[in-house]
Order: sequence, then C-alpha cells, then structure tokens
Amino acid sequence: MQWYVLRVAANKEMQVREALAQKVENESLTDIIGRIEVPVEQIKRIRGGKQTVHKRKLYPGYVFMEMDTTEGGRVPDRAWFMIKATSSVGDFIGTEGIPTPMRDTDVAKMLLEAEKPEEAPSIKVEFQKGDQIKIREGAFENFEGVVDSIDAERGIVKVIVTIFGRSTPLDIEYWQIEKL
Repeated sequence: MQWYVLRVAANKEMQVREALAQKVENESLTDIIGRIEVPVEQIKRIRGGKQTVHKRKLYPGYVFMEMDTTEGGRVPDRAWFMIKATSSVGDFIGTEGIPTPMRDTDVAKMLLEAEKPEEAPSIKVEFQKGDQIKIREGAFENFEGVVDSIDAERGIVKVIVTIFGRSTPLDIEYWQIEKL
C-alpha cells in the first residue's frame, strides 16, 4: 500500500476521515484502504490569563490515505465509488484521474506528525525579537514598538515602546499585539 493525498472541503477533514473509516469497515474495503490520517498539532492560547488548548490541522483541506491501487495506478472501482460518495470529498492529487503516490520522505514526515503522542501543547507565538509591532489592546493601545524578548511559557512578549521620548519596556500578552 502507498499513501495518497485526498482533497476535501475546508474544515471537514475530521468528518471526512471518520466517515471514510466507517465506510471502509462497513463495506469490507480493508484490503484496499489502510490507514486514514489528518495530522494535527495542539496549540495553547492564553487570553486574559486563561489557557485554552486548540487542535490545529497541519494540512488544512487534505486527508491522507494508505491505499492499494490497480496495476494502472487507478483507484479500484468499489473503493473509488465509496470515496466519491462521501460528503465533502474532492479528488486525489494526481493527473488524469490517476492519483500520485506520496514520496517516502513526505510520508515519514506526515506519519511522525500524525502519530505524535498527546504531548504538552505549545503556545503559538508568531513574533520574533526585533519585529515591529502595534499594541491592539490594553492601556497602551495604538502604541508602536519593537519586540525585545518572548516568554513562550507564559505567553508574554516584552516590547520596547517610546513614551515621552524615552524607551520603556512593557510586558504584554502576545494576543494584545500585532505585527506592522
């Protein structure tokens, strides 16, 4: 079996994965279709001192399928009709109706991401030291400054702003600022 990439409707990846897994089981297609994966990562967000954990899809709009194809590289008819009859499914990545198998390096990377244990979620901070930012919220709203340091554990960004002609460091939660 080789891995293939199936296009699906945005934000429907998990529903398609569950529906396909159920249909494969019901229609006894386990000899043609193996694993079905949607790699996700856990992101921790801190807003107003409260932490929430969200799952973010690493490849939005795609579902990965392990599948056996015919000698000509096509999807066997009984599997093809089952897949196409599933709601929110598009087509496989490939040309002229023949899906293109994923490269081994891409498969290894995808499986590593998909099979990660439920590890401690990380905080997604998209700022780096030296970035020009604008404060969106709080007492210093609309002030502009430069990122000096980032404390990803707490979700705090130290920003240097100019107040009355003097450089002043401020500790601000990452969601209260935006890049310029």
